[in-house]
Amino acid sequence: MIVTLTTDLGERDYYAGLIKGALLQVNPVLNIVDISHRIEPYNIVEASFVLGNAYANFPKGTIHMVNVDNFYNEKKQFVALEKDGHYFIGPDNGLFSLIFHPMPEKQYAIANKNNGTFPLGEIFAKAIAHILSEKPFSKIGKKIESPTQRITLQPVVNQSQIRGSVIHVDNYGNVILNIKRGLFEHVQNGREFSLFFKRYDPIQTMSTHYNDVAIGDTLCLFNSADYLEIAIHMGRAASMLGLNVDDTIQIDFHETTVT
Repeated sequence: MIVTLTTDLGERDYYAGLIKGALLQVNPVLNIVDISHRIEPYNIVEASFVLGNAYANFPKGTIHMVNVDNFYNEKKQFVALEKDGHYFIGPDNGLFSLIFHPMPEKQYAIANKNNGTFPLGEIFAKAIAHILSEKPFSKIGKKIESPTQRITLQPVVNQSQIRGSVIHVDNYGNVILNIKRGLFEHVQNGREFSLFFKRYDPIQTMSTHYNDVAIGDTLCLFNSADYLEIAIHMGRAASMLGLNVDDTIQIDFHETTVT
Protein backbone atom coordinates (compact mmCIF):
# COMPACT_ATOMS: atom_id res chain seq x y z
CA MET A 1 0.00 0.00 0.00
CA ILE A 2 1.34 3.43 -1.01
CA VAL A 3 0.75 6.40 1.29
CA THR A 4 1.79 9.93 0.27
CA LEU A 5 2.35 12.88 2.59
CA THR A 6 1.93 16.55 1.68
CA THR A 7 2.47 18.90 4.62
CA ASP A 8 3.70 22.29 5.80
CA LEU A 9 5.67 20.63 8.63
CA GLY A 10 9.11 21.28 7.17
CA GLU A 11 12.08 18.93 7.43
CA ARG A 12 13.98 20.21 10.47
CA ASP A 13 11.66 18.97 13.21
CA TYR A 14 10.35 15.60 14.31
CA TYR A 15 6.75 16.17 13.16
CA ALA A 16 6.91 14.37 9.81
CA GLY A 17 8.83 11.52 11.44
CA LEU A 18 6.17 11.23 14.14
CA ILE A 19 3.46 10.78 11.50
CA LYS A 20 5.49 8.18 9.61
CA GLY A 21 6.17 6.25 12.80
CA ALA A 22 2.47 6.21 13.69
CA LEU A 23 1.59 4.91 10.21
CA LEU A 24 4.26 2.21 10.32
CA GLN A 25 2.90 0.99 13.63
CA VAL A 26 -0.33 0.22 11.79
CA ASN A 27 1.53 -1.59 9.01
CA PRO A 28 5.36 -1.73 8.99
CA VAL A 29 5.53 -2.44 5.25
CA LEU A 30 3.66 0.66 4.09
CA ASN A 31 5.37 2.43 1.20
CA ILE A 32 5.40 6.05 2.45
CA VAL A 33 6.24 8.66 -0.19
CA ASP A 34 6.91 12.32 0.61
CA ILE A 35 5.34 14.58 -2.01
CA SER A 36 6.45 17.64 -0.05
CA HIS A 37 6.94 18.81 3.52
CA ARG A 38 7.98 22.27 2.36
CA ILE A 39 4.58 23.79 1.63
CA GLU A 40 4.53 27.37 2.92
CA PRO A 41 2.93 27.25 6.40
CA TYR A 42 -0.88 27.48 6.27
CA ASN A 43 -0.88 27.91 2.46
CA ILE A 44 -3.66 25.61 1.28
CA VAL A 45 -3.57 27.09 -2.24
CA GLU A 46 0.04 25.99 -2.65
CA ALA A 47 -0.76 22.59 -1.13
CA SER A 48 -3.66 22.07 -3.53
CA PHE A 49 -1.45 22.98 -6.49
CA VAL A 50 1.32 20.57 -5.47
CA LEU A 51 -0.91 17.62 -4.57
CA GLY A 52 -3.35 18.27 -7.41
CA ASN A 53 -0.56 17.95 -9.98
CA ALA A 54 1.10 14.93 -8.37
CA TYR A 55 -1.55 12.47 -7.22
CA ALA A 56 -2.67 11.18 -10.64
CA ASN A 57 0.84 9.84 -11.30
CA PHE A 58 0.49 7.35 -8.44
CA PRO A 59 -1.26 3.97 -8.83
CA LYS A 60 -4.97 3.80 -8.10
CA GLY A 61 -5.59 2.78 -4.52
CA THR A 62 -2.92 5.17 -3.20
CA ILE A 63 -3.80 7.00 0.03
CA HIS A 64 -2.89 10.71 -0.01
CA MET A 65 -2.58 12.37 3.38
CA VAL A 66 -2.43 16.14 3.73
CA ASN A 67 -1.64 18.38 6.66
CA VAL A 68 -1.67 22.10 5.89
CA ASP A 69 -3.43 24.70 8.03
CA ASN A 70 -5.21 21.93 9.87
CA PHE A 71 -7.05 24.20 12.31
CA TYR A 72 -8.54 26.57 9.75
CA ASN A 73 -11.97 25.07 10.45
CA GLU A 74 -13.29 25.57 13.98
CA LYS A 75 -14.69 22.02 13.98
CA LYS A 76 -11.12 20.76 13.78
CA GLN A 77 -12.29 17.69 11.89
CA PHE A 78 -10.50 15.87 9.12
CA VAL A 79 -12.22 14.81 5.92
CA ALA A 80 -11.87 11.55 4.02
CA LEU A 81 -12.93 11.19 0.41
CA GLU A 82 -12.41 8.97 -2.62
CA LYS A 83 -11.75 10.38 -6.09
CA ASP A 84 -10.45 8.85 -9.33
CA GLY A 85 -9.63 5.59 -7.53
CA HIS A 86 -7.49 7.38 -4.92
CA TYR A 87 -8.14 8.04 -1.23
CA PHE A 88 -7.58 11.47 0.35
CA ILE A 89 -7.35 12.39 4.02
CA GLY A 90 -6.87 15.97 5.20
CA PRO A 91 -8.29 18.82 7.27
CA ASP A 92 -11.78 20.09 6.49
CA ASN A 93 -10.48 23.52 5.46
CA GLY A 94 -11.49 23.65 1.80
CA LEU A 95 -8.17 22.40 0.42
CA PHE A 96 -9.75 19.56 -1.56
CA SER A 97 -12.32 21.91 -3.09
CA LEU A 98 -9.37 23.68 -4.74
CA ILE A 99 -8.26 20.41 -6.37
CA PHE A 100 -11.47 18.75 -7.48
CA HIS A 101 -14.12 20.30 -9.73
CA PRO A 102 -16.68 19.05 -8.97
CA MET A 103 -16.05 17.67 -5.52
CA PRO A 104 -17.09 14.09 -4.72
CA GLU A 105 -20.62 14.04 -3.31
CA LYS A 106 -19.65 11.81 -0.39
CA GLN A 107 -17.14 13.06 2.14
CA TYR A 108 -16.69 11.69 5.63
CA ALA A 109 -15.54 13.31 8.86
CA ILE A 110 -12.75 11.87 10.95
CA ALA A 111 -13.33 13.45 14.32
CA ASN A 112 -10.36 14.86 16.21
CA LYS A 113 -10.92 13.64 19.76
CA ASN A 114 -7.32 14.16 20.78
CA ASN A 115 -6.93 17.40 22.70
CA GLY A 116 -3.15 17.36 22.39
CA THR A 117 -1.20 19.88 20.35
CA PHE A 118 -0.25 17.38 17.63
CA PRO A 119 -2.92 14.70 17.06
CA LEU A 120 -1.98 13.99 13.43
CA GLY A 121 -0.27 10.67 14.01
CA GLU A 122 -3.36 9.29 15.71
CA ILE A 123 -5.79 10.68 13.12
CA PHE A 124 -3.84 9.44 10.10
CA ALA A 125 -3.15 6.05 11.69
CA LYS A 126 -6.86 5.63 12.37
CA ALA A 127 -7.69 6.38 8.74
CA ILE A 128 -5.00 4.01 7.42
CA ALA A 129 -6.16 1.21 9.71
CA HIS A 130 -9.72 1.57 8.44
CA ILE A 131 -8.75 1.49 4.77
CA LEU A 132 -6.42 -1.48 5.26
CA SER A 133 -9.16 -3.37 7.09
CA GLU A 134 -11.11 -3.47 3.80
CA LYS A 135 -14.23 -2.28 5.57
CA PRO A 136 -16.55 -0.11 3.43
CA PHE A 137 -14.92 3.29 2.96
CA SER A 138 -18.25 4.91 3.90
CA LYS A 139 -17.77 3.58 7.44
CA ILE A 140 -14.61 5.63 7.99
CA GLY A 141 -16.66 8.42 9.54
CA LYS A 142 -19.92 10.30 9.52
CA LYS A 143 -21.00 11.79 6.18
CA ILE A 144 -20.33 15.53 6.00
CA GLU A 145 -23.36 17.46 4.80
CA SER A 146 -21.60 20.82 4.31
CA PRO A 147 -17.84 20.45 3.83
CA THR A 148 -15.78 23.63 3.82
CA GLN A 149 -15.43 25.19 0.37
CA ARG A 150 -12.79 27.61 -0.89
CA ILE A 151 -12.65 29.56 -4.15
CA THR A 152 -9.51 30.49 -6.08
CA LEU A 153 -9.09 33.42 -8.42
CA GLN A 154 -9.89 32.39 -11.99
CA PRO A 155 -8.59 34.05 -15.18
CA VAL A 156 -10.74 36.78 -16.70
CA VAL A 157 -11.29 36.03 -20.37
CA ASN A 158 -12.71 37.81 -23.40
CA GLN A 159 -12.26 37.28 -27.13
CA SER A 160 -8.91 39.02 -27.34
CA GLN A 161 -7.46 38.90 -23.84
CA ILE A 162 -6.74 36.79 -20.77
CA ARG A 163 -6.02 38.41 -17.42
CA GLY A 164 -4.44 35.91 -15.08
CA SER A 165 -2.39 35.80 -11.91
CA VAL A 166 0.62 34.09 -10.34
CA ILE A 167 -0.42 31.04 -8.33
CA HIS A 168 2.94 29.44 -7.51
CA VAL A 169 6.68 30.01 -7.55
CA ASP A 170 8.63 26.76 -7.79
CA ASN A 171 12.01 25.81 -6.35
CA TYR A 172 13.81 27.24 -9.40
CA GLY A 173 12.05 30.59 -9.15
CA ASN A 174 9.83 29.85 -12.15
CA VAL A 175 6.55 31.77 -12.03
CA ILE A 176 3.45 29.63 -12.63
CA LEU A 177 0.22 31.27 -13.76
CA ASN A 178 -3.40 30.18 -13.39
CA ILE A 179 -3.69 29.73 -17.15
CA LYS A 180 -3.69 26.24 -18.64
CA ARG A 181 -2.76 25.29 -22.19
CA GLY A 182 -6.32 24.45 -23.24
CA LEU A 183 -7.68 27.86 -22.24
CA PHE A 184 -4.75 29.71 -23.81
CA GLU A 185 -5.01 27.89 -27.14
CA HIS A 186 -8.80 28.23 -27.23
CA VAL A 187 -8.68 32.01 -26.83
CA GLN A 188 -5.58 32.38 -28.99
CA ASN A 189 -7.22 30.64 -31.96
CA GLY A 190 -4.03 30.74 -34.00
CA ARG A 191 -3.26 34.42 -33.35
CA GLU A 192 -0.09 36.08 -32.14
CA PHE A 193 0.14 37.03 -28.47
CA SER A 194 1.84 39.48 -26.12
CA LEU A 195 2.25 38.54 -22.45
CA PHE A 196 2.54 41.67 -20.28
CA PHE A 197 3.78 41.74 -16.66
CA LYS A 198 5.06 44.53 -14.45
CA ARG A 199 6.80 47.15 -16.64
CA TYR A 200 8.87 44.73 -18.69
CA ASP A 201 8.69 44.29 -22.44
CA PRO A 202 6.07 41.68 -23.32
CA ILE A 203 6.94 38.08 -24.17
CA GLN A 204 5.68 37.32 -27.68
CA THR A 205 7.07 33.84 -28.39
CA MET A 206 6.06 30.53 -26.81
CA SER A 207 9.08 28.39 -25.97
CA THR A 208 9.17 24.61 -25.71
CA HIS A 209 12.30 24.30 -23.56
CA TYR A 210 14.08 26.64 -21.15
CA ASN A 211 17.18 26.64 -23.35
CA ASP A 212 15.26 27.89 -26.38
CA VAL A 213 16.57 31.32 -25.38
CA ALA A 214 20.01 32.57 -24.36
CA ILE A 215 21.12 32.31 -20.74
CA GLY A 216 19.58 35.16 -18.77
CA ASP A 217 16.74 35.76 -21.24
CA THR A 218 13.09 35.69 -20.23
CA LEU A 219 10.67 33.18 -21.77
CA CYS A 220 7.27 31.61 -21.33
CA LEU A 221 6.26 27.99 -21.84
CA PHE A 222 3.76 25.39 -20.71
CA ASN A 223 5.20 23.25 -17.92
CA SER A 224 4.75 19.52 -17.31
CA ALA A 225 1.34 20.15 -15.72
CA ASP A 226 0.25 22.29 -18.73
CA TYR A 227 0.28 25.56 -16.78
CA LEU A 228 1.69 28.67 -18.42
CA GLU A 229 4.98 29.66 -16.80
CA ILE A 230 7.28 32.67 -16.93
CA ALA A 231 10.94 31.72 -16.54
CA ILE A 232 14.49 32.92 -17.08
CA HIS A 233 17.00 30.53 -18.64
CA MET A 234 19.42 29.65 -15.81
CA GLY A 235 17.90 32.36 -13.61
CA ARG A 236 15.23 32.88 -10.95
CA ALA A 237 12.38 34.69 -12.67
CA ALA A 238 10.37 35.48 -9.53
CA SER A 239 13.09 37.45 -7.78
CA MET A 240 14.72 38.88 -10.91
CA LEU A 241 11.42 40.13 -12.34
CA GLY A 242 9.79 41.02 -9.02
CA LEU A 243 6.88 38.64 -9.50
CA ASN A 244 5.01 37.25 -6.50
CA VAL A 245 1.98 35.05 -5.87
CA ASP A 246 -1.26 36.92 -6.70
CA ASP A 247 0.46 39.39 -9.05
CA THR A 248 -1.56 40.04 -12.20
CA ILE A 249 -0.45 39.42 -15.79
CA GLN A 250 -2.21 40.15 -19.08
CA ILE A 251 -2.14 38.36 -22.43
CA ASP A 252 -3.36 40.20 -25.53
CA PHE A 253 -4.10 38.28 -28.73
CA HIS A 254 -3.83 39.92 -32.13
CA GLU A 255 -3.73 39.01 -35.78
CA THR A 256 -0.35 38.66 -37.47
CA THR A 257 0.83 41.99 -38.85
CA VAL A 258 1.62 41.83 -42.59
CA THR A 259 4.41 44.13 -43.79
